[in-house]
Amino acid sequence: MTAPKKLHIKTYGCQMNVYDSERMAEAMGAEGYVVTEVPEDADLILLNTCHIREKAAEKVYSDLGRLRPLRDARPDLKIGVAGCVAQAEGAEIMARQPLVDLVVGPQTYHRLPEMMRRVEAGEKALDTEMPPEDKFDHLPRLRTPVAKPSAFLTVQEGCDKFCAFCVVPYTRGAEVSRPPARLLDEARALVDRGVREITLLGQNVNAYHGAGPDGRTWSLADLIGAMGDLEGLARIRFTTSHPNDMTDDLIAAHGEMPKLMPYLHLPVQSGSDRILKAMNRKHTAESYVALIDRLRAARPDLALSGDFIVGFPGETEADFEDTMTLVRRVGYAAAYSFRYSARPGTPAAEKPDVPQDVAVDRLHRLQALLTEQQRAAQDAMVGHETSVLFEKAGRQPGQLIGKSEHLMAVHAEAPDSLLGQVVQVRVTESKTNSLAAKLI
Repeated sequence: MTAPKKLHIKTYGCQMNVYDSERMAEAMGAEGYVVTEVPEDADLILLNTCHIREKAAEKVYSDLGRLRPLRDARPDLKIGVAGCVAQAEGAEIMARQPLVDLVVGPQTYHRLPEMMRRVEAGEKALDTEMPPEDKFDHLPRLRTPVAKPSAFLTVQEGCDKFCAFCVVPYTRGAEVSRPPARLLDEARALVDRGVREITLLGQNVNAYHGAGPDGRTWSLADLIGAMGDLEGLARIRFTTSHPNDMTDDLIAAHGEMPKLMPYLHLPVQSGSDRILKAMNRKHTAESYVALIDRLRAARPDLALSGDFIVGFPGETEADFEDTMTLVRRVGYAAAYSFRYSARPGTPAAEKPDVPQDVAVDRLHRLQALLTEQQRAAQDAMVGHETSVLFEKAGRQPGQLIGKSEHLMAVHAEAPDSLLGQVVQVRVTESKTNSLAAKLI
C-alpha cells in the first residue's frame, strides 16, 4: 500500500488565513494528502501569506530561503506560496525564488489539486486570478475531525472601502457574501464535529449581504439569528467590522441574541477627524463614539477591541492626542496598535512618512494606555462569575484553559471531561494576560 503524501502549511496573519489553510488542507486531503506539523516530513509545503503587516513579502522570502536546505536534500519536495502576498507579487515570487513550484491567490485555492497535477508533471503553476466562480462551490465538504471546540467560518470576503493604507481590496477583491444556506450547512457540519463556538469571519464582516433561501437579502444579524437556532452551538462571534456597516439590527442583536458573545472588535484607526479623512475611513471620531454608546446601551457588559495606526502620513501631535482622547473616552478591553508602514500601490504610500522616532514614541505612549485599560478590564472581573469554553490543557497538571464570554483567557483546575464544555467559573485573580478562576 502506497504511503499517503504529506502536506505542511505555515499560516501567517489573520483568522481568515487560518480558515483558508484549513480549507486548502481539505482540498488536498481529497487528493490523498495528510497534514503534518513537521516540514521535514512533508511532500508539499505551502506558505499561506498575509500582506497586512510591515515587510510581509520580505518575511516570506526569508522563510523560503530557510526551506532551501530541505529542497536540496529532497529534490522531489514541492513548495508553494498562497495568500495575499502571492496575489500581490505572484510573478515576482516565481522570478525571485526558483525553488517555488506554485503560487496561488486567496480566491483560487480551490484549484490547488489541478495546479499540483501540473507541478508533478514538471511545470510551474501560477494562478492569481479573481475568477467568476465561487471557490467555496468547488471545495470539498468538511470531512476531517475538529481538534478544538471553537472554529472559524468565513462568511464574507473582500472590501469596497478602499482605506488609503490598506491592500485588502487589491488582494481579496470586492465584497462578496456567501449564501446563508451554504453557511448554515457548514455550521451544522462543524457542530456535528464537536464545535461549540463559531467565529464568523470577513474582511468587512458586518457588510454581509447574502442571498437568502427565502428570496430576500440577509444581513449579518439575520445570519447570526439563524445560527443561534442550531442545537449544540453555544457561542457565536464575528470579526472584523467597519463602523459604517454597524446596522440597527446588528446593534440590537447584541442585546437580543444570547448566543452572540459580548465582545466586539470595531477598528477606528485614529481619533483625529483630519487623519480619518486622509485615511478615507468615511466616519468621524464623534460618530464612532456615538455608535459605541448605542452598542453599550444594547449590551452594557460589551467588551470592546479596536485597531489603531500611529504615525499615518501627516499626523501631528495634536492628531495623536485626539486618538489618546478617544481611547480614554471609549475604554478598550483589548486592542491592536501599529506604527504606520506603507503598502505599495495604496494611496497613502505616496505621502511622506512621519519621522520614525516620532511614530515609535507615539506608539509606545498609546500602547501604555491600552495596556492599562486591558489590565483594568481584567481586574474588574475578579470576584465575578463568567462562563468559559475550555479548549485545551493548561501548563499545570489538572489545569484547563479557555476563553470567557469577553474573549479573555481563563485557566482553572478542572477535569479533562470538561474540555469542549461551557462551564461557569468565578474569577479569583487577574494575571498579566489571563484570569485565574475556580469552578462553581
